[in-house]
Amino acid sequence: MKDILQTTPQTQEINTGVSDPEAVATGLADVLADTYRLMYKTHAYHWNVEGPLFYSLHHLTEEQYENLFEAADELAERIRALGALAPLTLAEICERSVIKDAEGTPDARAMVEELSKDHERVAHRMHALVELSEKSSDPVTEDMATERSAFHEKAAWMLRSIAAE
Repeated sequence: MKDILQTTPQTQEINTGVSDPEAVATGLADVLADTYRLMYKTHAYHWNVEGPLFYSLHHLTEEQYENLFEAADELAERIRALGALAPLTLAEICERSVIKDAEGTPDARAMVEELSKDHERVAHRMHALVELSEKSSDPVTEDMATERSAFHEKAAWMLRSIAAE
């Protein structure tokens, strides 16, 4: 009798009308990596921010990392629905992501400015995923990427507004 815990995740063929599910799944894996890495960075800044705007920044970053955590799960589940495997290692997340770690210990202004730019980078990649999804006849991923892009654009705006002089 086969051990039921020895089931290995596998890719699957799908036939839902998406013309290029592999390409869309790859795009999703990239933005999943960005989302996961930005979630961690935002959470780390949440833990370490200091200064007169502590409470506001602490609260804002908490809202953002919670949103990012939920989004990561939704993105990974969409990858699986397209028959592909979601990234399995942190190394793969880091390789795929355009989000980079901070150098040193940034002050509150640097944290806000860096997070704002990171959200813009992710929004840009979401826009590319929208286009790819449209070309691949995948309205589900297109809608998801559009919604996620709106989140990142709003997050960037809020963070930029805090850092405005």
